[in-house]
Amino acid sequence: MKTLLLTFFMAMLPVVELRGAIPLGVAAGLHPLAAMGTAILGNLFPVPFILLLLRYVFRWLRHFPRLGALIDRLERRAHLKGRKVRKYRTLGLVLLVAIPLPGTGAWTGALVADVLDIRMRTALPAITLGVVIAGVVVTAMTCGVVEMLG
Repeated sequence: MKTLLLTFFMAMLPVVELRGAIPLGVAAGLHPLAAMGTAILGNLFPVPFILLLLRYVFRWLRHFPRLGALIDRLERRAHLKGRKVRKYRTLGLVLLVAIPLPGTGAWTGALVADVLDIRMRTALPAITLGVVIAGVVVTAMTCGVVEMLG
């Protein structure tokens, strides 16, 4: 149970997300499918809150000079990442989240969706599908590495 919770909470963290949580869960002894399912749920947990509250949090953080500059950088980054999303809309958002590389994932997808004003009823299913695809890819890669080493 402790390993499941650790995997769940690890997947909630930005940057780490399920790309770090699945290998951690498998290395800690979870079955790969249990690690994947737990990481997917953990990665998706903050997404609705990000989509609903990010704009308000950013507006509040802009009251602090140093944080305002950080918010500006995050929004610029989201606009750059959002070029493909803007072109392909929902499919672009799915692919942004699904590709398990640094700078992609559910947090970035939610940020891009918010900056591009993609409605929650479109963004949430796209991000969910992207997270599931990324979970399958990362699990397959994790199992492949484990098989090669074991």
